[in-house]
Amino acid sequence: MLHFCAIDFETATHERNSACEMGICLVENGEIVETKTWLIKPPSFPYFHPRNIDVHGITPEDVQNAPTFEDIWHEAENMMYGNLMIAHNAAFDAGVLRSCLEYYGFFKPKINYLCSISLAKKAWKTLPRYGLKSLAEQHHISFNHHRAGADAEVCAKISLLAFQNLMVTRNEEIQEVMKKSVKIL
Repeated sequence: MLHFCAIDFETATHERNSACEMGICLVENGEIVETKTWLIKPPSFPYFHPRNIDVHGITPEDVQNAPTFEDIWHEAENMMYGNLMIAHNAAFDAGVLRSCLEYYGFFKPKINYLCSISLAKKAWKTLPRYGLKSLAEQHHISFNHHRAGADAEVCAKISLLAFQNLMVTRNEEIQEVMKKSVKIL
């Protein structure tokens, strides 16, 4: 059966360690079982770049009493433990996770990750666009775009549909179907 976690970050600035929101959607046996979102006080606090606020709508006031990444990592890590991590534009989210772990001096776990864009391109070769919003619209999924929990959950739903289309039913088949697309954090 398919087991993975879809993950998404929103950031306060262009700095990769400036996560201001993290979302994880947990999939077990091919079903979404939990979605969790954390607002995070980034190291740049109280500074947020106006362009980032324009994208996600999260302001310094929203996170002034929020925990830091250091405070939430153990809970997040427990949700991710042993799972394949999938993210839409995974290079960005893996970079944010890597930078946050480095900033707070955490050991970097060995996490295999896959980009749902490459998965979608393999599953649906002729779509005009592969952005999360476009894929959601294509599959009649509505969501609150650019909020981490919602984006992570839509990433999970799109990934499940893509796996279904590719007739992938077990994690062991993902590597074979996706060849070199699975990377290590």
